[in-house]
Formats: sequence, C-alpha cells, structure tokens
Amino acid sequence: MCGIYTKRGNYYEYEIEIQKSLYETDYQLWLAQTLKKLQLGDFENIDIENLIEEVESLGRSDRHAVSSYLMRLCEYLLKLKYWESEREMCFRGWNLEITNFRIQIQEQLETSPSLKTFLQENFLKQYKNGRKQFLKASDLDSSLIPDQHYFTLEQALDEDWLPWNPESTSNHS
Repeated sequence: MCGIYTKRGNYYEYEIEIQKSLYETDYQLWLAQTLKKLQLGDFENIDIENLIEEVESLGRSDRHAVSSYLMRLCEYLLKLKYWESEREMCFRGWNLEITNFRIQIQEQLETSPSLKTFLQENFLKQYKNGRKQFLKASDLDSSLIPDQHYFTLEQALDEDWLPWNPESTSNHS
C-alpha cells in the first residue's frame, strides 16, 4: 500500500490487509461487510482496490453473458435455416433454445439498456462465432453458409421471426 506512514496510516493499512485477506478467503462475508461499510459511509475502511475490481467485473460479466446468448442465438437460427436433414426432427427443441436465448438477451437489456449498443457493435462477431459452432455441429460445407449474417439483429431478437417454420418449407425471409 502506498501512503504516508502515520499511526493512523498504519492502522488503516492494517485494516485494508485484513479486508484483502477476507476478500480472498470468504468472498460473501467480504461483500456483506463492504456493503455495510458503504451504507454507513465508512469509506476509509473499505477495501477499495477489490471493490473497483468487482465493479469492473460486473460490466464485463454482463457483456460476456449477452455476447454468449447472441452467439448461441445465431447458432440456432443457422441450424434452423440450413441444417435440413435435422430440421424437422429438431425443430421444437431448436425453437425452444431460440426462445430461451431471446428471453435471456431481453432480460439483460431490460436491466442494462446500454447493452443494446454493445450488441449492435458485436453482432457480426457473434454471428461468425455462432457460424463456427454451427459448422462444427452440422459438419456441413462452410461454403454453403454465408460469412455475413443474412438476418438483422432486430430479426434475431424478434420473438415472431424465424428463418424457417414447419408450415412453409420455402420461407426465405
């Protein structure tokens, strides 16, 4: 720890070292104590380094989750569109997965609307990742599957849109 080594400074540093140890040994207790200190306004005795790390990781975690859901959504939309030999038999399960990923993304967007911009900026990347997953699963020729997404992010998130449905085998929208 950096700082001036005064009697109070030494006590303060000692308190921080105890908190770091608690952070490493009992995360839930560290959270409870940190929350209590924040609520009481006891800012001098907060393990600020680990608190900053935790706040930063919250944002990364949300972005990672929404990216993962989007990648899997793209993967299943590709399965539905292109994996003809499995499509009719797997439609219900794939449709359920598509619905699940859409719900997960919508829930993330409800709590953090600014993630919509992140989704738009990462749509092509997650489409390509979903395409890789799909190609591994299907073992189809990669030249048959577009490198660029053929659907928009809005379509992907639209609960009423599917690239194929069992009532119409010629649905190309």
